[in-house]
Amino acid sequence: MKIVVAITGASGVELGKKFVDYLPEGIEAHVVVSDNALTVESFENKQVTLHQNENIAASVSSGSFRVDATAIIPCSMNTLAKIACGISDNLATRVAAVALKEQKKLLLAPRELPFSAIALENMQKLATLGVIIAPPVLGYYSDSSSLDEMERFIIGKWYDALGIENNLFERWK
Repeated sequence: MKIVVAITGASGVELGKKFVDYLPEGIEAHVVVSDNALTVESFENKQVTLHQNENIAASVSSGSFRVDATAIIPCSMNTLAKIACGISDNLATRVAAVALKEQKKLLLAPRELPFSAIALENMQKLATLGVIIAPPVLGYYSDSSSLDEMERFIIGKWYDALGIENNLFERWK
């Protein structure tokens, strides 16, 4: 599997990094970091290619690169609005546009609270196009006892939505 993970905005960057770090062996990850995201120094997952958000000509910007899924974690409201309006002026929004046109899985993890009516309208528009809107919502039923366990639950649910096998949280028996 080949996946693009874009990290946009400043808050929630650690969730995006952990999403990449927890990827199972054999998944080829391409990471796009926005200007506003904190510098991501290293990833534990060795199959990571880092792309600059300004490089709109990067390999992942083409449908012929054949990405299986794209996740934008976290997804800033600016990035969400651009995707909803078809604006692809940087690599993160371009890979989202490619996912839409190629009808590939696209997961957005909006990170603001509360959501404005405009943000909700943009999310609804994208959801009708098949985009997976999955904010990092805590699953209190997961019986998590630490922040790490809560994050693993959220990331595991994102993997489930993208069809990535995982055992990051305990499932109902």
